Parts: sequence; structure tokens; C-alpha cells
Amino acid sequence: MGTVKKTKQYSKRYQVKFRRRRSGKTDYYARQRLITQDKRKFNAPKYRLVVRFTNRDIIAQVVAARLAGDEVVAVAHAHELPRYGVKLGLTNFASAYCVGLLVARRVLKKMGLDETYAGAEEVTGEMFEVEPDEDKRPFRALLDIGIVTATTGHKVFAVMKGAVDGGLDVPHNEKRFPAYTKEEGFDPEILKSHIMGEHVAEYMELLADEDEDRYKEQFGRYIKEGITHEDIAEIYENAHTAIRENPDPVKSDKPVPDRSKYKQKKATPEERKANISKRITELLSTE
Repeated sequence: MGTVKKTKQYSKRYQVKFRRRRSGKTDYYARQRLITQDKRKFNAPKYRLVVRFTNRDIIAQVVAARLAGDEVVAVAHAHELPRYGVKLGLTNFASAYCVGLLVARRVLKKMGLDETYAGAEEVTGEMFEVEPDEDKRPFRALLDIGIVTATTGHKVFAVMKGAVDGGLDVPHNEKRFPAYTKEEGFDPEILKSHIMGEHVAEYMELLADEDEDRYKEQFGRYIKEGITHEDIAEIYENAHTAIRENPDPVKSDKPVPDRSKYKQKKATPEERKANISKRITELLSTE
């Protein structure tokens, strides 16, 4: 393929792409299809289950696109999980499931649908779909994974599974769960073991038996908290129960900083005239 000759005509017709596309943050091709709504459904936006991962946190939001910008209906973070008993491993597969469950119960409670749609109250790993009620339809949200590659077994689908089990209606199938293979199909037991953190427990037990030094290095914080491989499944099971009992967010106790002292006060017209007169007087006196 030949290089493009950047002539004057080329430069005049060149259109700069959106800023978030240039920085590789937003896939506008996918976004357009996620938010576009039929004109006959005016003011009834498509809701998106937006999932984003950082090095130390997981962010799950239920978002609606408005003309003035995206409106966040509910949000849940992985750093909230210590309140429910999950103190460590806040970005693993099991914690991602907890974040999805938390945001689902939170948005349904806000919409008054938490009692109508309880979701899957017991973790089985089976495929679960919300059955519509006679009076109120389920809350539907489309999964928005951003620029993440949709590989089989990715943690973004753990958040989605948690949201579905929490009572949200998220269109999906079993082909992206870690328990799916083309040859053997879908195995719910493998998915359940990942949701309950049993794969982490097995690795902890393996390291403790084969390489104690590496076990102390990799799971030192678990040892400090007194958590063994036998406690992992119980921790996540208790977290699921606690999230269902009280999904409400807790306001931070940190005081709001007073930034008014850093803001320069705007001078009145009289003060500006006085400053100009003073400046003129200083300049004439120096001459």
C-alpha cells in the first residue's frame, strides 16, 4: 500500500477525529449502536451497564445517554467491598461478580424494583434470565465494555453475570464465560467455582504445599489477615448475602475541603478604577 501524499487538497479536507478517539478511550462505532434509540421512543433512553477496570479498582455504572451528556443512574466500586467482608483481592473474578451484584441491587432499589426482581439468590453457575412481571417490566441494560477485547473468561463478564443474578436484564449468552469451550460447551460448575473464588483457593493451597516462600510473598496480606484457602468461598458467600441485605452506598466521612480561599475575588468597577488611578499616579511619580 502506497503512502498518502499530503497535498494542500488533502490537508484542507482532513477532519480531526474526536479527542477521546485520538486518545484511545472511546469506541464511537460501538457507542453509537449502544445509545441510538428509536424516534418513536422519545425520552426513553437505552441504559448501559458500563464496566471499567483500573489497576486497583473495578467501576460498574448504569448510565443513560442524554442530550446534555451521560447521566449516571447508579454506580458501584470494588473499593466498597471491604464493607461487605471482602478485604483483599478486589480486582479478581469473584470480586468482579460482587461489584456487578452490588450495582444491580442498588439500581433496582432506586427504581423500586428490588422486591419484584430478586434475581438468582443462590449461586449455581447456571444461565439465568429475568422473567418479566405482569405489572412491571425488568430493568434492561446493555453491556458496555469500552475498548476491552471481549475474550472468553474476561472479568468484565463476571460483572455482567453478577448484574444478571442481581436482577438486571442484560442480553447475553454463555459463550464468553470461563466455563465455555467449543468442544465441551458450557460447564456451570466451573463458573460457580470462579464466582466463589475457589480457583484462588486452589492456587493458595498449591503454593503453600510446593513453594512456601513464594506463598508468603504472593499471599502475605492474606496471611496477615488470617485468611486461608478454606475461608475464601465463605467470605464471598457472606458478601453476596450482605450486599442483598443492604446495597445502599455510604457517604464518605472525609470533610469537604474549603477551596474558596484559593479563589481570587473579583474586583468591583470602583476598585478597578481606583487601581488604574493608583497605577497612573505611580507611573507619573517615577518620571
